[in-house]
Amino acid sequence: MRTARSTYCLLVFNLFIWCGFAQQTTYNISSAYQEARELAFVGDREAAEQVLKNILSKDSANTKANVLMASVTSWNRNYDKARRTFNKILSGKKSDATIWISAIKNELYAKEYATALGLANKALVYVQDNEIVRLKAMALEKLEDVKYSELGWHNTDSKVKGRRSKKKAIKIVAKINNEILEKDKGPKNRIGINNAVTIFNERFDPMIFSNISFKHKTKFGSIIPRINYSNRVGRQGLQYDLDLYPKLAKKVYAYLNYGYSDAPIYPRHKMGGDIYVSLPGAFEVSAGGRHIVTNTRNVTGITNSFGHYRGNYYFSLRSFITPRPDGLTRVSGNLLIRKYLKDAENYMGISGGMGVSPELRQFITDGVLLAETIFFIETQRLNFEYQFTSKRNAQNVYKTRIGLRRQELSFDSGNFFWGVTAGLNYSVKF
Repeated sequence: MRTARSTYCLLVFNLFIWCGFAQQTTYNISSAYQEARELAFVGDREAAEQVLKNILSKDSANTKANVLMASVTSWNRNYDKARRTFNKILSGKKSDATIWISAIKNELYAKEYATALGLANKALVYVQDNEIVRLKAMALEKLEDVKYSELGWHNTDSKVKGRRSKKKAIKIVAKINNEILEKDKGPKNRIGINNAVTIFNERFDPMIFSNISFKHKTKFGSIIPRINYSNRVGRQGLQYDLDLYPKLAKKVYAYLNYGYSDAPIYPRHKMGGDIYVSLPGAFEVSAGGRHIVTNTRNVTGITNSFGHYRGNYYFSLRSFITPRPDGLTRVSGNLLIRKYLKDAENYMGISGGMGVSPELRQFITDGVLLAETIFFIETQRLNFEYQFTSKRNAQNVYKTRIGLRRQELSFDSGNFFWGVTAGLNYSVKF
């Protein structure tokens, strides 16, 4: 009996030791992966490869380690080896967008643009992702820029064969071009709900802002009707808004807006528009204007912007130029820096601005609507934003934001008050 009890205790003891060892092994692998990732991204690829080899010697099926190893191999310009690894991983992981993205980038690095395009088309069958769509467009653009000989039809036999090859290349490029322009397998619709509240350090009661919107994509562009609601200093009202994003050309699109309200806390009419043009080098410029009609005065402003994509970052500088009734012109600006994470729906950003905006929200002081003068009040703004998708369902999109504003009192020039805004957006794609 004593021997059996001793044996039982020994087994339990060994089990605890084994479990602790397993947890320690898992922990070490996780820490080693983070170390390899950091080494890879700072450029020490040789050291990263050694750490990854150690991980894979203990867990050869570790997907993250295999993907990172393939990426490092690609960065070392061993594109064929990286391709074989990505193909092996994707044979069992077809619903992971990050793996598809890494595999497509490997083909772009290798200048195998036709393979990259085909891989992007295959990826979109299994997963809908804006970054994959962007890489698909990049592969198409590269295909259109290369010489026909780089497409695989070489004029080696005769001039006739060369002419036929050139025509065949033109047809294939045209077919690919039509496919990417006319087919959009992503969700066509989106419903969004937005809520925000602003609190102040003096005089003003909290302000509440809400809206509900519906976005529908067409081959001509997007249409977004919206209903805005505000409750400010004891008054509330609705505004009916419509945004249009028509496509004008391959690298040119427009933004058009019209809003109407019969509530005193909103302008009677507001209109605006911009023309956006994509330039070489991942640059984008825009120019447009805003026009606001209140019960007592009309306000017109000119706006323009300059944007640039660099890696996973997007930089945008926008200015507003607003003529004043006294003949003076006031200028304000806003700078946005945004870092995209795994795709275009996941990002974090910071923006700041100062000066005068033609679309600043209105205030009411002592029961008097100040819509006609609020546009000419000094203000400074700082905002933070974070947007992310659900891990289980990428169709659900969430966005949180918090902002700080310092604004001049409308009735006491030179004195300022502070406001803090916090908001949450939720939207679902279908």
